[in-house]
Amino acid sequence: MGVKANSRIERAILTQGYDALPSDPIRDRGRVSAAFLGLRIDDFRGAAQYVRDLPYGRNVATSDILAVLNERRGTCSTKHALLKALADEQGLPIRLMLGIYEMNARNTPGIGRVLEEHHLPCMPEAHCYLVHQDRRIDMTRNLDDRDSEPIARFLIEEEITTEQIGEYKRSRHRAFMRQWLHRRASLDFDLDQLWRIREQCIAALSRISGPD
Repeated sequence: MGVKANSRIERAILTQGYDALPSDPIRDRGRVSAAFLGLRIDDFRGAAQYVRDLPYGRNVATSDILAVLNERRGTCSTKHALLKALADEQGLPIRLMLGIYEMNARNTPGIGRVLEEHHLPCMPEAHCYLVHQDRRIDMTRNLDDRDSEPIARFLIEEEITTEQIGEYKRSRHRAFMRQWLHRRASLDFDLDQLWRIREQCIAALSRISGPD
């Protein structure tokens, strides 16, 4: 089970880029480390920059921790899980986090048309990121985009393992969505309908990223 995030984490949400990560050299200590060294990437910060620059897109081989490198794309789950696995092999104190926030057209550019079509101002989204030295670090959101607002707050936040980015994350997300809908009786959606709208939002984000 995941554990609650350290309450000392800075309240500024996802304002750190890859340069907030350690620049320790990568030692050949496992499968993930060897994969980055094979790409001639020899320090952790360089690995994070490389992963950040890969297009956003869902992976086919989701059970393979190296899918992001092999398929040259990834999501917030697979990209950050890969970096967490590398950090573990290197003995770096980096945590993988799951947070749920209310995504809207301002903090998640590209989904506005989908939300507007369904008359939704926002909806819950589960997001993965890293924490290092009590700072949240994101390799998938464009933090330099002036048209994008930062995530104002996470409604829930917990530390997870790399094995929990699949079914655990999905179940946690859907359970929160159910509670969110229950508190909004004016919305004429059931859980499956809301989930399908969420999938349309993810598809829109993938189209924005463009081809590999």
